[in-house]
Amino acid sequence: MSQTRHEPVAPTTTRFLGGGETIARHRHDDHQLIYVSSGVLAITTEHGSWIASDDRAVWIPANTWHEHRFHGQSRFHTIGFPAHGKAPLLDAERPTVIAVDSLTRELIVALAGTTLTGATLTPTEARHIETVLRDRLRRVPTEPVALPAARDRRLADACRLVEEELHEPCTLAQLAARVHTSERTLSRLYRDEFGLTFPQWRTRVRIVTAMVMLAEGATVTDTAHACGWATTSAFVQTFAQTVGTTPGVYRAGMDKTAVGESAGAPSG
Repeated sequence: MSQTRHEPVAPTTTRFLGGGETIARHRHDDHQLIYVSSGVLAITTEHGSWIASDDRAVWIPANTWHEHRFHGQSRFHTIGFPAHGKAPLLDAERPTVIAVDSLTRELIVALAGTTLTGATLTPTEARHIETVLRDRLRRVPTEPVALPAARDRRLADACRLVEEELHEPCTLAQLAARVHTSERTLSRLYRDEFGLTFPQWRTRVRIVTAMVMLAEGATVTDTAHACGWATTSAFVQTFAQTVGTTPGVYRAGMDKTAVGESAGAPSG
């Protein structure tokens, strides 16, 4: 078990990080909103794994340990909110993925200290933007791109096997035999712990893995094969239904923002 660093105040800031960089396990006394306007960020917590990208942010409640791995050139924004008082996400007692539309994106980017002109905010401006952002966060929909952590050892072992061999087809019966339990028991564990059927959970794992691969520059065809889809067209259809855009458009967006952010990143 990694040690957890305690950083009382959740910072409100913007940072540039390269693909493969990590931030070690830590926790804050504050709530925190985490967003990447370019790249893809995989966030691991005690409750599971979560994905942030340019159209999704992750809400981390106070005192929840979390660690990060960046995929692709990333511009990383964090907003801290005091744990006392009224939280923007009233029902989010666990990490939650939220949709980020164009207005929410600009509010996060501006409040984190980076605008298109590179100008900084006055305290009064920051307070005004935070007020609007808080109101906006109470209205945004939550998103399902997350992988909850398994509590039961058999379920955890089954999840690990699927994630390690994602390109290989595997039935629930075959998986149950490998973790020394019955198909019925394993099916019940997926429903009870995750609220998902095994096929639904496996599709979610494939989508999360695909988002990471595309952010790192993999082709759509290679990603489809590596993530276990029988055909590229089936992958494109499922990805578009879940993420809201095709993998090709998603990958092109990663390339475009990476180039733009690299050109504008500070040299120090």
